[in-house]
Amino acid sequence: MTDFPKDIYTEPEPDSDTLANLGPLAPMAGIWTSAQGMDINPKADGPERQPYIERIELQPIDAQTNGPQLFYGLRYHTYIVKPDAVETLHDQVGYWLWEPATETLIQTLSIPRGQTAMAVGHADANAKSFRLEAVRGSTVNGISSNPFLEYAFRTDRYTITVTIHDDGTWSYEQETVLIIPGQTEPFAHTDRNTLVKIGEPTPNPTARGT
Repeated sequence: MTDFPKDIYTEPEPDSDTLANLGPLAPMAGIWTSAQGMDINPKADGPERQPYIERIELQPIDAQTNGPQLFYGLRYHTYIVKPDAVETLHDQVGYWLWEPATETLIQTLSIPRGQTAMAVGHADANAKSFRLEAVRGSTVNGISSNPFLEYAFRTDRYTITVTIHDDGTWSYEQETVLIIPGQTEPFAHTDRNTLVKIGEPTPNPTARGT
């Protein structure tokens, strides 16, 4: 249980330069792409292996406060297609957040299938690898799905492990544990990719104004 301050109203004075205060998220800022993605997803006749092409943009936002709590973060948009396809395979938006005072990492995510989640983890400011988790039923790192997904592909757990590489790339491994009617065991829906930078981040609004 975290020891919260008695004064829940007084806000700190944040640094105007978000890019300088992102902790382990700093190497992820920018625009990235890769054609090396691999998705393993459930189908009626068994697991399907689906290669994918990904573009993800992570841009710094102004610091955010909840009273004394202070976050620096990146707003992101992930766009994924199958090779040689136009139709969107996966679209996802949200925030990566870093709380320096508690060395807490948060990923919020929302997808246009009627599902949202918030995953939480911890790492030191110089960490080159970190893991976050969301769990169905939690009120602080939970998962919320529309009624059909809750019935047919219930998400019980989501984890993401990010690794920052010395060559300037970064990679992730995701596992989404699904409960599917008629299957005796949970299904591990996995995604993995290694991203290469194609564009630098745009400084956050306050930093641009200084």
